Amino acid sequence: MKVIEGFENAKPYFTRTAKPLSYTLADTLKASLQENFGLSDPEAVVKKIFDDVACKGDEAVLGYTRLLDRVELTSLEVSLKERKEAPGKLEPDVLEALNLASQRVFSYHEKEKASFPGHSGLLVRPLERVGVYAPGGRASYPSTVLMTAIPAKVAGVSEIILATPPGRDGHVPPVMLAAAELAGVDRVFSIGGAQAIAAMALGTSLVPKVDKICGPGNIFVMLAKKLAYGLVDIDGLEGPSEVIVIADDEARADYCAWELLAQSEHDPMASSILITTSKAKAYAVLEEIDKALVTLKRREIIKESLDKNSLIAIVESLGRAFELANLYAPEHLCLLIKNPKDYLERVKNAGAVFIGEMATVVFGDYVAGPSHALPTGGTARFSSPLNVSDFIKFTSVVEVNKDDLGHLAEAARVIATAEGLEAHSRAITLRSEYGA
Repeated sequence: MKVIEGFENAKPYFTRTAKPLSYTLADTLKASLQENFGLSDPEAVVKKIFDDVACKGDEAVLGYTRLLDRVELTSLEVSLKERKEAPGKLEPDVLEALNLASQRVFSYHEKEKASFPGHSGLLVRPLERVGVYAPGGRASYPSTVLMTAIPAKVAGVSEIILATPPGRDGHVPPVMLAAAELAGVDRVFSIGGAQAIAAMALGTSLVPKVDKICGPGNIFVMLAKKLAYGLVDIDGLEGPSEVIVIADDEARADYCAWELLAQSEHDPMASSILITTSKAKAYAVLEEIDKALVTLKRREIIKESLDKNSLIAIVESLGRAFELANLYAPEHLCLLIKNPKDYLERVKNAGAVFIGEMATVVFGDYVAGPSHALPTGGTARFSSPLNVSDFIKFTSVVEVNKDDLGHLAEAARVIATAEGLEAHSRAITLRSEYGA
């Protein structure tokens, strides 16, 4: 894990230069694409999958599930019976934890919705149908289901559908189905990858076309969401997970270390960054990381993340630390500093901020309340966490009375004439004559 001293030396590392959705494919994956598709470019592969789903519908979806997931399905949709039985198949402590998480996520977003200001010039309507994608296969992520479906449910979306890959046994894991039940998901489809995004964006005889698709995934899912945008709305193009920890000389080195380790555990492409005003603290954190690594099962993933995509910056002041953090615009920003609330005004760009030494990012992943679907890759400069407003649309309402007509007509007519739009001008003139 590289260590950089000084603000000016660190600044280039915090300036985002990578192109969106940049990726490097392993040789084995390239070979697999060539074998299965006769193509080596992931975007071309995703385009082919979309074209096939558009032409062949469910047949194409089933075919890609067989080809890519190595699962032969007889039905794409999970039965209501299987869904209802899923919570009873979980260990009691798992179900209890999911219950607590769902309650807190519901509570947070219900308060958020209640805070929306009213406006007589707007019609506020929820989206009619939303598709939630949750990754699966080698691991299950019920938290993703809760964090994406619940804000949509609170917004009043009429129908929420979940697409998630089947396991090797051809079934969606019970923990995913239980999370779907707790979140109020209406229908569940055992489909993964780009074919799931294509099915929800295009619609098939079995999978309904949605208005918006939300949820994370691998590069093929992200490329599929990119291709789907315009046919449907999307929440964003989520990249690898990332955290910046700002620590002063009083911060606990072990707390800092475990924040970095927890983030790096996600993915070899994850970024874990420490910015500190203390050189001694920087090297104490490195020592804690070295001690912890040998105890962790995912240490190879963590080590690759720390070696390739992570760093420690030692800067002259907390002011400089916040400059670097705002430049990077991280998904997660963890403030392990004295009186962290006093520094919140300095935070300009971040997906979520965690203040105080008890507020590990892991709470945000599971039980804090706000959705953990956050902007990555520097997009926190212009986008927000997934929230209720993402599932609501606004329609302007325009009403003009006689007083408005007298006040506005001439200005509207002059602008229309300046733009060379004669019919626009005459429409105004007609109303002026009628309303006089």
